[in-house]
Amino acid sequence: MADVTASIRAEITSPTGVPLVIGDGQPLLFIGGPCALESPEIAVAVASKMKALCAVLGFSYVFKASFDKANRTSLTSYRGPGLERGLAILAEIRRDLAVPVVSDIHEPAQADKAAAVLDMLQIPAFLCRQTDLLTAAARTGKAVSVKKGQFVAPWDMKNVVEKLRGAGGKNIFLTERGSSFGYNNLVVDMRSLPAMRAVGCPVIFDATHSVQLPGGQGDSSGGQRQFIAPLARAAVAAGVDGLFMEIHPQPDKALCDGANSLALADVEKVLAPIARIRRVMDETVCS
Repeated sequence: MADVTASIRAEITSPTGVPLVIGDGQPLLFIGGPCALESPEIAVAVASKMKALCAVLGFSYVFKASFDKANRTSLTSYRGPGLERGLAILAEIRRDLAVPVVSDIHEPAQADKAAAVLDMLQIPAFLCRQTDLLTAAARTGKAVSVKKGQFVAPWDMKNVVEKLRGAGGKNIFLTERGSSFGYNNLVVDMRSLPAMRAVGCPVIFDATHSVQLPGGQGDSSGGQRQFIAPLARAAVAAGVDGLFMEIHPQPDKALCDGANSLALADVEKVLAPIARIRRVMDETVCS
């Protein structure tokens, strides 16, 4: 366990040259974008809107979209544009909009190529214990966010953190995305948020994957997006350092994870109350 008196912080590189500092005493981090890259136009629309909104709300912002979703339910499911084209789109967003970018990697061989573009590498929940993947990500020197596997106890994420630190990783984030609750269902135990934070890393709450119904539609996953907002509010009240949401202009037409994505038009009404909760939390800590 980490020293509970020590400040819990980590940094994410930024195209501005000034790293984003996340954790104690810092603005709430918001990571958001479409599940998988579909087109540059959709990516730019989401990133532009979210950059502006987060600036108003006082949040730090990182754009997220996957160049390849290697863990789709069906062989025929859309996976994304692939490594080369996907990284090229992310590089353009990073350059043109001056926002940090994150995407997930699935194989150790992807780490260095991805790190040449990305400001943060994301490790999918299903792969959170894959030692070679974790150490390859850590050795890039970039921030690494690991999604807690649906099958992993929150306190056991200390073993994941030790692997990353053992390979030289310094800026480590842990992300909660729900735990398996029977078949085709997930549940969020809010106790997991402070439990993972006790490991000594900033914690992010994935509010959209947490309402996913894995494989719930037979050849694809379902979702209950009506619960995104209440779970996100609860997580911020519980003291998380950041939120993660998948956002799409038209979720019902999204090529990946539309059922558990938030509509771009609805983001502001979801995040505005969260900003107020965060201000109350900050005032409580400072008083």
